[in-house]
Amino acid sequence: MTPQTPPACSCPEYGTSRRAFLTRAMAVGSATVATTMFGDTFRQTAYAATNGNVLVVLSLRGGCDGLSLVVPHGDPAYAAARPSIAVPTAPLLGKDTMFGLHPALKPLESMWTSKKLTAIHATGLQQPNRSHFSAIEAVEDADAGSSTRTGWINRLIGLDTFTSPVEAVTIGSGVQPSSMYGPQPTLSALRADDIELSGANDPDGMAGRRRALNQVWGNANGTLAVGARSTLTTTATIGPRLQRTYTPANGATYPQSELGRAMSDTARLIKAQVGVEVVTLDYGSWDMHSSMGTLDGAGSTFNGMAGQMALALKAFFTDLGTEGNRVTLVTLTEFGRRLHENGARGLDHGWANATLLMGAGVNGGKYYGTWPGLDANSVVDGDLAVTTDYRSVLSEILVKRFNVSTSKVFPSFIPEPIGAVSA
Repeated sequence: MTPQTPPACSCPEYGTSRRAFLTRAMAVGSATVATTMFGDTFRQTAYAATNGNVLVVLSLRGGCDGLSLVVPHGDPAYAAARPSIAVPTAPLLGKDTMFGLHPALKPLESMWTSKKLTAIHATGLQQPNRSHFSAIEAVEDADAGSSTRTGWINRLIGLDTFTSPVEAVTIGSGVQPSSMYGPQPTLSALRADDIELSGANDPDGMAGRRRALNQVWGNANGTLAVGARSTLTTTATIGPRLQRTYTPANGATYPQSELGRAMSDTARLIKAQVGVEVVTLDYGSWDMHSSMGTLDGAGSTFNGMAGQMALALKAFFTDLGTEGNRVTLVTLTEFGRRLHENGARGLDHGWANATLLMGAGVNGGKYYGTWPGLDANSVVDGDLAVTTDYRSVLSEILVKRFNVSTSKVFPSFIPEPIGAVSA
């Protein structure tokens, strides 16, 4: 099966809210932030003071169907509810008596067998929220009931003592996800290759240009001065360390897709050792109200999305090599899909989902979470119920991999132990 890039989502609410989301005013965290648009893939990078562990957050925009990604083949209500689009048991990967991974994730099978990939089922927000915009905002703010407009990643990177004047760099767009909203200023550039001052090919003239700009902005006040100083520091530190001609290592071959290009550029940033701490990527759309498709390739919308993701992530970890020993990747999405297929052979907005974890520190090769069941007495208004708050998954990563208390990252939240991540 060759993964095909699916058509754009036709859900009006998703399209409208996503455009609004991507055009909101920017405010970033206490480390440097770089943003890049790769078509439908939106990457944001937070820079910290050291080259320690790295968290990659892959947001599956549009509401990915966790029941197709991690199939509960052992629950008889699953196939009965989806007569046209249920994923059959036989080709599932990593099967146990209840769950199996979608066959399109085949490129990641070696990570499962090497115990570097796992899934936690029935994860999500504590209360159902079927609005794309408000649900993803709630997920990324991760502080229910608070009126403070900061995101959880912004709060995370604010816990360290990094005091570099290079506070934020945005590449390719002047917007960011809600998870990175915060008080610090930002600097924008079109691409990672553009993190340089004009005239960088003239080293003799560049020294004088920098001196002049430092004289003008070095002691000036105001947001423009902060941006100018950030620009000067960023171009002097991060820019020169990025490989201008990048060749993936270890025989890694990225798919010629938006996500493939984004993951390649993310590996490039991590290996440049400029202090990457958190990278977020926005990969969508998974809002498949119609024609999700079947494994035989007929209308293979879901197959295409999952297949492209698997190829890109496989290449990413292959490319990283030993650098992957400090990189943990987690998937998030705003909500799952309903249990029953609709009349258009698709799925409408639901509640609980499945979270994938892979890479460093992951206790993989098995499934986690409490399965609530799909029978009529277990579903909530036709949806898979949430039994694991997604913040518990994130908390375990942060405690085990970053050695930080999550009380300030997720205020007023007490996480439950899962066991999916080790130090």
